[in-house]
Amino acid sequence: MGIKKRDSLRLTILGNPATKKNSQQIYRNTKTGKSFITQSKRYKEYAKTFLWQVPYQAKININSPVNLKCIYYRQTKHRVDLVNLLNATNDLLVEAGVLEDDNCNIVFSHDGSEVRFDKDNPSVEIEIT
Repeated sequence: MGIKKRDSLRLTILGNPATKKNSQQIYRNTKTGKSFITQSKRYKEYAKTFLWQVPYQAKININSPVNLKCIYYRQTKHRVDLVNLLNATNDLLVEAGVLEDDNCNIVFSHDGSEVRFDKDNPSVEIEIT
């Protein structure tokens, strides 16, 4: 199902936005002794919270070209790469069933996305048009 040209979908997800790329940790499998990389506990908790907050009505598997605008409100002023936040959000929207995929034929732009600071109300405001 696609979004009609003039339609938009808005979501507000509460929680301090986290990236996947900068939140990885190396663990060692105690049985095999081999190392493996996994997401940090912080990212996993953010992802769980994110997915829980996506309303059923938004799970429409969008498969037509859209602009995905994300305004991130971070709890701290630590530097963060906007691209890494966008990648995490794209992946979570696919996992939640909002987007069918996050390839360039569906998410064709992220125009208007930015990172701001809000110590008391960290969140991400998502607008899909």
